[in-house]
Amino acid sequence: MSINSGGEKIYPEEVEAALVRHDAVFDAAVVGTPSDRWGEQVTALVQPRPGSAVTADDLRAHCRTSMADFKVPKEIVFVEEVPRTPVGKLDYQKVRQEVVRRLSGDLS
Repeated sequence: MSINSGGEKIYPEEVEAALVRHDAVFDAAVVGTPSDRWGEQVTALVQPRPGSAVTADDLRAHCRTSMADFKVPKEIVFVEEVPRTPVGKLDYQKVRQEVVRRLSGDLS
């Protein structure tokens, strides 16, 4: 699975790996979400480590140190827990649902 953003292929695993290398990030998942400008944009769901303070801008700056700018998440959504399946794999369907819900302004 890849994200096609502005004609560039972006692999979520590469972006996820960069995000979790940040000391304040416990877990992360990356999906493509609709973008009028790019077709799809890179969007991250991030679970911070307990007691840590990190901003979306901090994480974008961190990602830029190890990858091209077009791979850096345009949107970063912070959550208490990143959805995983019972065997521990990322549940990309639930991740996408959560991202769309949060970006649409439904914070319940």
